Amino acid sequence: MFDFVHEKKRLVQIVLALIILPFAFWGVDSYNRSGNTAEVVATVNGAKIPKQEFENALRKQQDRLRQMLGAKFDETMLGDPEMKRAAIDNLVAQRLLVERAKSIGLTVTDEQMAHVILGIEAFRNDGKFDKKLYEAALASQGMSPLMFEARLRDDLLGQQMRDAYAQNGFVSNGVASNIIRLNDQQRMVSVSSISFQPFVTQSRADEADIKKYYGQNQKEFHSPEQAKVEYVKFSADTLSGKAGVAPEEVRQYYEAHQGDFGTPEQRQAAHILIAVTAAAPQAEQDAARAKAERLLQQARQNPAKFAELAKLNSQDTGSAANGGNLEFFGRGMMVKPFEEAAFALKQGEISGLVKSDFGYHIIKMAAIKPARILSSDEARAGIENKLRQQKAADRFAELAEKFSNTVYEQSDTLKPASDLAGVKVEQSGWLVKGEDAGEPWTAKMLQAIFTDEAVKNKRNTAAIEVAANTLVAARVLEYKPAAVRPLDEVQEAIRQKLLRQQALELAAKQGKTLLEQLQRGDKPALNWAAPQTITRAQHGSLDKEMARKIFQADAARLPQFVGAESAQNGYVLARIDAVKDGAKPDETKRARYAQQLRQVSGEEMFQAYLSDAKQQAAIKITLPEAETARP
Repeated sequence: MFDFVHEKKRLVQIVLALIILPFAFWGVDSYNRSGNTAEVVATVNGAKIPKQEFENALRKQQDRLRQMLGAKFDETMLGDPEMKRAAIDNLVAQRLLVERAKSIGLTVTDEQMAHVILGIEAFRNDGKFDKKLYEAALASQGMSPLMFEARLRDDLLGQQMRDAYAQNGFVSNGVASNIIRLNDQQRMVSVSSISFQPFVTQSRADEADIKKYYGQNQKEFHSPEQAKVEYVKFSADTLSGKAGVAPEEVRQYYEAHQGDFGTPEQRQAAHILIAVTAAAPQAEQDAARAKAERLLQQARQNPAKFAELAKLNSQDTGSAANGGNLEFFGRGMMVKPFEEAAFALKQGEISGLVKSDFGYHIIKMAAIKPARILSSDEARAGIENKLRQQKAADRFAELAEKFSNTVYEQSDTLKPASDLAGVKVEQSGWLVKGEDAGEPWTAKMLQAIFTDEAVKNKRNTAAIEVAANTLVAARVLEYKPAAVRPLDEVQEAIRQKLLRQQALELAAKQGKTLLEQLQRGDKPALNWAAPQTITRAQHGSLDKEMARKIFQADAARLPQFVGAESAQNGYVLARIDAVKDGAKPDETKRARYAQQLRQVSGEEMFQAYLSDAKQQAAIKITLPEAETARP
């Protein structure tokens, strides 16, 4: 995909993460060449994967889970053999891709490398790449530029291997048309529900049944540890409201940071890409150029049809469906040939052919946002807020250690800490161990609360960082230990549950009998709801299981009848009365579907290639915990 802006954003995110987690890049040839003899967790065709590399990759994976799950994150997941196995499998796959890429002569140009590195915010100062900052950032993580760039080059090589398959899937027009026909097909159905409610009176649950269920399902009635706490929350936000900013400070900041208040020129373009690599045979390059020239001629003859031409012909899957439209971009965000051509165009103008590493582009300039610099008055509110936050952050940093020490040294009360922070001591409701209770009760905070020191000795917890520049310390006021609720307390709930289960079973039994009658041609008395039309994507009031059965039914002879159990109703019968195929798709719709299907096909091709590469490779996993999780 050419969509260079989006591609580079993803790479920048990856690289930034690696600055925080050193040695997490999976291209580590330079690391291996450095003579490291550390313990290894796997070998791939004789090449070693060091334990340190695995641990950092695993840590990165765990950090993503923490971020995704928040308070729901379970620390026991960290020792899961499946997670370790997944991390090793990923490293093995990445090694194989780089190895194969190098064996067939794939390369990453210096221009591609430069575009990625120059775009990484952590290496920029006042919007420009700073070589000293670049070297310092790497050195702080024990990396040299040579090592970093070798890993980045391997990453880009691996991406080339993936793209070679993922972007070259094949789906015929016939298959695309058939998929559209099936997806757009409508079926008109009526439903009749067999409610479980009338069967409740026929159900029975005696004391023996209740005791048996209670004994076999103790976990269901388990009440976890609970605690009420008082707590102090100390954050930079608390201090920001107290920080004053003088007009002179605003003026000085504005004058010293002029570059921050300017908006550089930005442009929005649409383009058509005919993809071809520089390494492709000359005949293939000539064919691509000839096709691009034909499209250029059509675009210039009828500029109003540029979007239609892009949808049908552009091989940039990220923009073709939108008529070739790209988001606004500034200088340094596109490959150099594309950027030079785009910034030379007037609004509405169409370029000639533009050759880049991705192939041939035809560019149409859609809109231009000229550069603009905010006045001091326009920038004042933002500057004041920024300076206020800076002062609050500085003050927080000064007091954070003192706050933590106060909580620890005067561990039988939170008042001194609250006085220091200038905030009130607050009280929580009942907190449940391991259960998400929202901010500030993170998993780490709850873990600190439910310790013997906090529960039995009534000591303050440590000051825990629950968010950026935010500390919380708590002290337990009331505590309920984990316990199984007594039978007397839950027996009525068990009785109702058993009665419902039996009633659902009786309703399902009757529903299946009625279904058999309907399928034989009998006409039992049923109340059918008003007909509704559904598709495979839009099920109306029906659940997925019922919709699946409706579309599996043979529609050659109507009506057809299907049925399914329902936890809400008991049993649901459906009568299929009519089938209507969707309208014949136009070329635009078929091209869009074919493009999406090619992406799916390409990804399947890539996974098949990767699976075959693993089978042919000599792979040895030496980490016992991960080995036990192998399928």
